[in-house]
Amino acid sequence: MSTISASNNIARDWYKVDANQKVLGRLASNIASMLRGKHKPVFTPHVDTGDYVVVVNSDLIRLTGKKASRERHYWHTGYPGGIKSASIEELIEKDSTKVLRKAVKNMLPKGPLGRAMLLKLKIYPNDNHPHVAQKLQDWPFADKN
Repeated sequence: MSTISASNNIARDWYKVDANQKVLGRLASNIASMLRGKHKPVFTPHVDTGDYVVVVNSDLIRLTGKKASRERHYWHTGYPGGIKSASIEELIEKDSTKVLRKAVKNMLPKGPLGRAMLLKLKIYPNDNHPHVAQKLQDWPFADKN
């Protein structure tokens, strides 16, 4: 029996995810799995075999417990004394698409392959999106979240 390795001719589907009242971490891990293509029989770790994922209603995403107010996100401006921080709750109010994109990005491989996979993720804060022509399919993890 020989091992099947994916080539460059990979059929890619488009999936629509409604993030309304979905838990951030669970949703991000399922999205990362779909972007990698781990649900396909031709999954190959060093080839981008994943599908496109369109996420709507990212403003309505939730976190369990008190993580929204207690957890802090830190970044540095590059200037001396330029450490900044904000709670996850504040970041979701400001731009929820960035919070979800960062959660998914941290679950993908690092390097050029992971960056190529992240380009197939489209996130929108409400129901409006320009991907009607792609004939979006239902999200297969709908019952798990």
